[in-house]
Amino acid sequence: MDAIEVITQDFVNVHITKSETETSAPVERRFKKGISILDFKTKLELVTGGNAATMKLKLFDSKNNFVCDIDNNDALLGSYPIDDGMRIHVIDKFALVRDFDGSDSAERFRLSEEEYEKKGDTLRAFLQRNRLGKYNEEEMTKLREQQQKELEEEARLAEAVLVGARCEVRVPQLGARRAVVRYNGPLDGAKGLWIGVQYDEPRGKNDGSVNGKRYFTCPPKYGGFVKPVYVTVGDFPEEECNLDDEI
Repeated sequence: MDAIEVITQDFVNVHITKSETETSAPVERRFKKGISILDFKTKLELVTGGNAATMKLKLFDSKNNFVCDIDNNDALLGSYPIDDGMRIHVIDKFALVRDFDGSDSAERFRLSEEEYEKKGDTLRAFLQRNRLGKYNEEEMTKLREQQQKELEEEARLAEAVLVGARCEVRVPQLGARRAVVRYNGPLDGAKGLWIGVQYDEPRGKNDGSVNGKRYFTCPPKYGGFVKPVYVTVGDFPEEECNLDDEI
C-alpha cells in the first residue's frame, strides 16, 4: 500500500492560547501536519491542561482574523488552512492547571520530587487524575505503535536508495530537483533516517555538512538532506544550468 503523503510542509509553528488566559502571552509550539486533529488535541492537553474529548479549537490568522473552527477529529491538521504564525485558541475547562505561563513548571523546580508528588493542585496531578497525555497508557501505546510503523516504513523506503544513484527530489512546494545520492542514514539531533544528496544545480542549503558535522563533500549550496519519502531513484539525466537564460 502506498504511503499517504500530506502535500504541505511537514511541520507548522503556531501560537496557542486558551479561554481562561485571554490576557496571557501565547505559547508557541511546533506540530507535525500529518497528525489527526484528535492526536493534535491530545498533544494540546499537555500545553493547556484541557481535555481532548471536550476541547474546541478556533483558528486565527497572523492578523488575528478568525479563519475557521477545527472540529473534525478524523481530519489531518494539514488539511486545514494553517500556516506558520497563526494562532489556535483552545476553549475548554482548565481546572487546577497553572503551568500555561510557566508558574507550575517554576514551582516544580523549587520543590523536591517527593514534595511535588504530594501536592494536589499541580499539572501532573491533574493529568494523572484525568488520565491525560502521557498518563493515558492506551493512547501512549497507540502513539508508540504509530511511531514504530512510521519508522519501519521510512526504513523500507531508505533501503531502496543507494549511495551513488541518480535521483529526483520532490519536496512539496519546492518543485522537482535532480541529484546524486551521497549519504543514507541518521543525522545527529534529527529523528529517523535522512538522504543526503548533491544537486545538479546550486539549489541546496549546504555543502554536505550539518551543524558542524560532515556527512559528505560537495560545493556550497549543492548539498541537501531530505526524508526518504521525497526521493525517487532512477535513470534521471543530469540537469544543465543554462546561464544564458538568466539576467
